[in-house]
Amino acid sequence: MIAQAGGEVVWSWEFAAEILPQLLVALRVTFQATVLGSALAITLGLVLAVLRRSDSRAVSLPVGGFIEFIRSTPLLVQLYFLFFVLPQFGLTLSGMTAGVLGLGVHYATYTSEVYRAGIEGVPKGQWEAATALNLSNRRTWTGVVLPQAIPKVVPALGNYVIAMFKETPLLAAITVIEMFGQAERIASRTFRTVEAYTLVGLLFLLLSYPCVLLLRRLEARLAPR
Repeated sequence: MIAQAGGEVVWSWEFAAEILPQLLVALRVTFQATVLGSALAITLGLVLAVLRRSDSRAVSLPVGGFIEFIRSTPLLVQLYFLFFVLPQFGLTLSGMTAGVLGLGVHYATYTSEVYRAGIEGVPKGQWEAATALNLSNRRTWTGVVLPQAIPKVVPALGNYVIAMFKETPLLAAITVIEMFGQAERIASRTFRTVEAYTLVGLLFLLLSYPCVLLLRRLEARLAPR
């Protein structure tokens, strides 16, 4: 079935079916970048949140400055810096490595604020009880504070994972052929843009919207009763 306007082919189902397998192969790269970037963001974000609460200003101030700097600069600029600028200083990263590192560090600064909100939501009495029981600082964090703080922030962390998934097309700018990068290749080779970009948009929608619905259910389940 072909839709036409003014005698020109606007949409070809045959062409869409032909390029769909190529986009699905590239989708694996999108998933890989999202999973690895999310793992880095969630782990590093927690580390940054804990360090920012340090009693030592020599630790908390530089960490806070780093977080604000990363949050205040565009992700695309950070990706360009990692991929194009670092080689001039002797550090060359592959496109995927630079992409995962850029996504992970960028979103770690946002997840750190999510963790910080969860940590500050732990009642003060819990900290005082841990002190009264003479728990070590490590035991206080791992056994008292984090088990109460993390469940509260899981939905917010999930939202950032979905946002990262939708940011992966930026990796095409540093030679990573993920789903959007593959669509660009197809469009430049065939001069047909409607099918390629429409399919990419639909795939992002079909994958991200169910995740949003699941997060809503999870948020309702974890809400205080």
